[in-house]
Amino acid sequence: MSDRNLYAHALKLLKNLIHTPSFSKEEGRTADLIEAFLEEHGIAAHRELNNVWAFNKQYDASRPTLLLNSHHDTVKPNPSWTRDPFTPTVEEGKLYGLGSNDAGGCLVSLIATFLHFHAREDMAYNLVLAATAEEEISGRNGIELILPKLGRLEAAIVGEPTEMHLAVAEKGLLVLDCTATGKAGHAAREEGLNAIYEALPDMQWFQQYRFPEESAFLGPVKMSVTMVQAGTQHNVVPDRCQFTVDLRLTEKYSMDEVLEVIRKHVKATVVPRSTRLKPSAIPMEHPLVQAGVKLGRETYGSPTMSDQALLPVPSLKLGPGFSGRSHMADEFIYLHELEEGISLYIKLLEQVV
Repeated sequence: MSDRNLYAHALKLLKNLIHTPSFSKEEGRTADLIEAFLEEHGIAAHRELNNVWAFNKQYDASRPTLLLNSHHDTVKPNPSWTRDPFTPTVEEGKLYGLGSNDAGGCLVSLIATFLHFHAREDMAYNLVLAATAEEEISGRNGIELILPKLGRLEAAIVGEPTEMHLAVAEKGLLVLDCTATGKAGHAAREEGLNAIYEALPDMQWFQQYRFPEESAFLGPVKMSVTMVQAGTQHNVVPDRCQFTVDLRLTEKYSMDEVLEVIRKHVKATVVPRSTRLKPSAIPMEHPLVQAGVKLGRETYGSPTMSDQALLPVPSLKLGPGFSGRSHMADEFIYLHELEEGISLYIKLLEQVV
């Protein structure tokens, strides 16, 4: 199939996806569309809940496998939309619609790329395509659910809008619930131990501490106190102060290493909500990165999270569209970005697989 035909099929599928609401945990109808699209093109599709995946025709379990992944769930449209978010509309070279940029354009470009390679017999790698759910909420019923069924993965391309530049590192997320304790008393007397005052040095430490190692692409680990709750009424000295810390990690530190440093320095109890969303980085010498560099693409570190955080193998975030349009009102993707995305994905994989 020619690149032009691949583009036409991808554009038609993207319009159908935009037309079909697919909020996180409600992606069943778009999963139906993707599954039907693959089967219409002679590709055996597999499905679990709202995740759809497929292997190349000449799949060989003895070969390493490259994962092509993007998501088909969307956020809900914000109140500033001036268009119907579910009506795909082309104007002045732009395709408007919810999920057009994040990450529908990436997904259909990867699907078109998979079609291009599906029947190839001379590849050193297997390809597995995975169109997954719940990315926007980092849910447990997305890519994480089906990973054991995708074979022995060697590396992955994660489709997110990067203007087809190479996001070679991505920050992870650690949310901490911290509790400082005191002793209740009457505010009018010198009674009790104020838990707010006990918490203040800890909060100041989170503001001022700098982890010594910095990432070349992501910079320093960033910690921000974002929520504080304490007290029951104005005349009672509070015996508990709870505060939340948003912590963005780099590949320089593991979750356990960061938690160990924090617990050495603060008095409050520190409980992580989850340690699933890890930072990621792919070596600059990796064949995927080198292939992209040869195509004139730039490398950078991404502050926004994706399903890379849940992948246990080196991954490259790469896709058509612009991250700054994600989640915005009147979201769009340029048609030329879609066409370029398919072309560059194919050229990159031609050097690797």
